[in-house]
Amino acid sequence: MLPASRSVLANYRTFLERALRRPKLVGAVAPSSPHLAREMAAVVPTSGSPVVVELGPGTGALSGAIRERLPEGGRQLAIELDGGMVDYLRAELPWLEVVQGDAARLGDLLAEAGVGRVDAVVSGLPWSIFPARLQQDILQQVGSVLAPGGAFTTFAYVHALGMTGARLFRRRLDLTFDEVLTSRTVWRNVPPARSYVCRRPRILG
Repeated sequence: MLPASRSVLANYRTFLERALRRPKLVGAVAPSSPHLAREMAAVVPTSGSPVVVELGPGTGALSGAIRERLPEGGRQLAIELDGGMVDYLRAELPWLEVVQGDAARLGDLLAEAGVGRVDAVVSGLPWSIFPARLQQDILQQVGSVLAPGGAFTTFAYVHALGMTGARLFRRRLDLTFDEVLTSRTVWRNVPPARSYVCRRPRILG
């Protein structure tokens, strides 16, 4: 393994390279901080044999925090669309089960991996740059795979919360889930962010 400082630099370099090449897929200025990662990973069950899925893992900033909480009998999958990120994750995080594909096909991708229901979905996707239909499609897919009692978590940057896109996304969460809880602000992130924890997906027609 790389020393911690070199590992962080390597992650950030890879992140910037992919962001510059495909900004519409990355949509962030830096990987999530360990503080935000731990906040979001709090939905991961710590006992039994849970299945946890990460959407848009990027360079794996959230993946390590998920792994730290996951019990020995658990299974961790990451859904990543960008081929360069997939190659990076498979090389740097060989313990992570990486599936290349579109989160809008989450149910099919998980079925192909032999997974039915999941206990937690953790998302690092750049919702603000997705069109409304794509947001809705992904959220419906998330709701369709969550096991009873399961949770979905994602985040939003504090500076953007008042923007139209962020308000519409928050409303979409309320329409998709019966419960949506907002965390405290994680100031030790660039930019500062809050996470949403969503439970009990509604049945949408």
